[in-house]
Amino acid sequence: MNKMSARRDFLKWSGAGLAVAAAGVLPAGAAKNASHEGAALPFCFDVRTFGAAGDGKAIDSPAINAAILAAAAAGGGMVYFPAGVYFSYSIRLKSKVHLCLSQGATILAAPSPDYGSTVSTGFYDLAEPNPEGKDYQDYGHCHWQNSLIWGDGLSDISITGPGLIWGKGLTNGARAEQPGVGNKSIALKNCRNVTLRDFSILEGGHFGLLLTGVDNLTIDNLKVDTNRDGMDIDCCRNVRVSNCTVNSPWDDGICPKSSYALGYARSTDNVTITNCFVTGIYQLGSVLDGTFKKFAPDAKVWRTGRIKCGTESNGGFRNITISNCVFEGCQGLALETVDGALLEDIAITNITMRDIVTAPIFMRLGARLRGPKGTKPGTLRRVLIDNLVSYNTAEKIAAVRVGPPDTPIFTPWTTPYQLASVISGIPGYMVEDIKISNVYTQNQGGAGADAAKVRPPENEGGYPEPTMFGPTPAHGFYIRHARHIELNHVEVATVQPDARPTIVLEDVDRADFFNLEAPHTAGQPTISVRNAADLRILQNRYLDDIQLRGRIERKDI
Repeated sequence: MNKMSARRDFLKWSGAGLAVAAAGVLPAGAAKNASHEGAALPFCFDVRTFGAAGDGKAIDSPAINAAILAAAAAGGGMVYFPAGVYFSYSIRLKSKVHLCLSQGATILAAPSPDYGSTVSTGFYDLAEPNPEGKDYQDYGHCHWQNSLIWGDGLSDISITGPGLIWGKGLTNGARAEQPGVGNKSIALKNCRNVTLRDFSILEGGHFGLLLTGVDNLTIDNLKVDTNRDGMDIDCCRNVRVSNCTVNSPWDDGICPKSSYALGYARSTDNVTITNCFVTGIYQLGSVLDGTFKKFAPDAKVWRTGRIKCGTESNGGFRNITISNCVFEGCQGLALETVDGALLEDIAITNITMRDIVTAPIFMRLGARLRGPKGTKPGTLRRVLIDNLVSYNTAEKIAAVRVGPPDTPIFTPWTTPYQLASVISGIPGYMVEDIKISNVYTQNQGGAGADAAKVRPPENEGGYPEPTMFGPTPAHGFYIRHARHIELNHVEVATVQPDARPTIVLEDVDRADFFNLEAPHTAGQPTISVRNAADLRILQNRYLDDIQLRGRIERKDI
């Protein structure tokens, strides 16, 4: 068969698929002629063929769902969105179906009902029952069908751009339990072989992406500019997140979780996050339109926008890599296990941060224990952080969040100094095997001598945030309830002199500090030790080499 003949046959059968897709059946003879020289021919289902208006006024979700059903009945295919605005309620995905949003195509979430409205079939699908998983995380994590686009138990699905998903009519958490209200842009549960690529999300609702129990997952080149979480990757395995931009001033940007939403504890494993930009400093929509307008310094926004493992942590996190990522105007990196899970084998490399508003690095092993009866604290161990730079920590902001995301409690930002990076377990449960190397952090400093006397509360069951302990007695690193900690080639700088030690150790066994660079003031300690043992401090500027084997109740170095 010559190339011209093959091209004619391809166009013939592709056109036939478009022409008869409205009937939901394959073209006559398609099965017989489905391949040429062993290559399967694709079938494309244009949503306009099924009656979608694309005018931003008519409700197009019935036509879109009809196109999806036709593609599924054909054994799979592309559901195509030409340029236009598709005003929609719930869109129900099917296996082996690819949604393709062309340039200029927007799926626009229609308004959720107001309080007291009579729910009709025109509103979002009702949240499915979830009696096993509803008790240990908030409502939004436990339901998927009350979304703009959703799928459950599917395989071989994809959504690609370069079009836009605009969750304008979705709730960002409030009224989520009211029937007919849409809560998420894209929600997938128990799916396999999923690709999400090249599209954008604006105002994504409570979650731009809520992906729970999704394995073999690729997320690539998404732009998410949203009013709550950017993407939650929950109880998922074999995940690749790359080349994404997430502006999420009011919640987390890229957030692996391991909740109990599936009704059992399932770990999140084998995750790579690379070449991504997360931020919480830009006004909603200004990242997508390219204007990058920053909030005013006194704006009451959370500035969260970070990469975080947690807070939901029933199943655990294993084999996670985070590399070549940029944080700007948001909180820093957070690794949290507070609901009984393990968090181990984490490698974080080549990270740049600017204008971080709390702690550049936050690791917390806690005992919130929101899980079945008998849940005990988990583990946090084997974490490597290498090549990280954080400039201008604690840029002045009007307020910080001091409670969980669904209880937006603000406190004025009156502290004249920044929080240190925090590595903290709880009594009897140690953070273990942490190596931090080739790190530079610069913070505002400015604390007086009284700040060095602070003893942060344990707050064992508290919601994990860098602010949970209040001011820290160190300006560089506050390390408590930890074992086998190494800092190598780490520099901490301050804009203003700070009377606190650079590092405070409390209940620490075996800690090594090599090639440490820190501010030096005569008569002021660089490292303050409270109940620690087996310390090595070698080749550090301004500090003599020292090795301490036994238990030390209190020593300033």
